[in-house]
Amino acid sequence: MTVQSNSIMKTPCSFISTVLTLGFAVAPLAGFSEDKKAAAKPYPLDKCIVSDEKLGADASMKPFVFIHEGQEIKLCCKSCKKDFTKDPAKYLKKLNGGAKADKK
Repeated sequence: MTVQSNSIMKTPCSFISTVLTLGFAVAPLAGFSEDKKAAAKPYPLDKCIVSDEKLGADASMKPFVFIHEGQEIKLCCKSCKKDFTKDPAKYLKKLNGGAKADKK
């Protein structure tokens, strides 16, 4: 009877040890997504680069924010992301051109 008890006790202990070891090994990697967010270039415009609508014009809708290749992008809504994803270069040109126009 003690042989069965020992084997039953070893299984949960080894499982717990494995889970804890993996948790400690993966924990430092969890901060990388935050580092990318902090390193992103800020969005320079006050309008959506897809629809040209003013961001925050409707108080009930928050801008949809995401990071694309190190650049923060703000869209008026999540549905604009589909258009952005189809041709990001088109909108990034607009973003860069619009930032220059806003500074004048």
